Amino acid sequence: MKKFTSQEIKEFVSKPLFDEKVILNKDPSRPKISIVTPSYNQAQFLEKTILSVLNQNYPNLEYIIIDGGSKDGSIDIIKKYEKYLSYWVSEPDEGQADALNKGFRLASGEICCFINSDDLFLPQALFKVANEFVRAGHRDFFIGRTLIIDRNENVIDLDPGLKPTFESLLLVGTNGFLQPSTFWTKYVMEKVGYLDTRFKFAFDYEFYLRMTQKFKAIAIGSFLSAFRYHKASKTSTMWEVKIQEDEILKRMYGADELPKYIKALLKHKYHARCLLYRARSKAEYIFYYKFVSFLIGSS
Repeated sequence: MKKFTSQEIKEFVSKPLFDEKVILNKDPSRPKISIVTPSYNQAQFLEKTILSVLNQNYPNLEYIIIDGGSKDGSIDIIKKYEKYLSYWVSEPDEGQADALNKGFRLASGEICCFINSDDLFLPQALFKVANEFVRAGHRDFFIGRTLIIDRNENVIDLDPGLKPTFESLLLVGTNGFLQPSTFWTKYVMEKVGYLDTRFKFAFDYEFYLRMTQKFKAIAIGSFLSAFRYHKASKTSTMWEVKIQEDEILKRMYGADELPKYIKALLKHKYHARCLLYRARSKAEYIFYYKFVSFLIGSS
C-alpha cells in the first residue's frame, strides 16, 4: 500500500495537472462520480482542494461546490475553475449538512462522496474507487484509508485502519471513518436518506451509522485522501460538540444493547477519545491519536 510523501502531496495540488479535454468530455464507459464540496471562508485551502479533485483527471466527473456566502476570496477561486464544475452556488445556508444536502440533491452520479474545502484527494483515488465499484459488482459502500496532514500538506499521521462495520464505528465514534475516503452509491442515499441537519459536527458519522446498519461496506486497501488538521478546522474547535453528539448517537443507535465485552471497549475508548478531543496542541493531538489508534488495533 503506497503511503504518499508530503512532497508528493504538495506537488499534486500545486498547479493544474489535468487534461481539460478529459474533464470536459465525459466518458460514459466509466462510472460517474459525483463529488460535493461545502465551502465557507476557506480560501487559504480551497484551491488545493479543487485541484486535488480535478487533477484526478477522472473522465466522468460531476463536481459540485456549495458555498455558504464566503467573503474571503473563495468566490474568485471557484470562478477560476467554474468551467470544470457541474454546478456551483454561493448563498447562505443552515450549516454544513444543509449545504451538502443541496449538492447531493443535484448529484446524478452512480458513486457519491464529499470532500471538505480544506481536505484533499490523493493521486488516482477516483480511479481506485471506480475500479473497485466495477470489480465488486457495483456494491454500495466503499471506505479507503486516509492520511492526516497539517496546514502545509505535511503528513503527520494516518488513520487507524478501522474495519468498516457498524459495531466498530459505534465503538470509536466520529474518528471511526475519516470522511474524505468514504464513498457510496446514489442508491444508498435513496434508501437511508440525506444528512441530518440537526447535527453540527456528527452529521457524517450519523449518516455512516445508518449506512452500515443496512449495507456492508467494502474496504479499499489504499490511501485515497488527506484529512487536514489545523487550528481553524471543526475537528480542532468543536471538542465539546463532538463529545455531546457522539453520546447522543450512541444512545440513538443502541450502544447500551451491545454485548458486555463490546460495552467495556466502548467505555475504555470513550475516555481515550476525551483526551483526543481536548488536545491543546498539534503534538498532543498526534500523541492521543496514536493512543486511540492503538486501542482500536487491539480490539
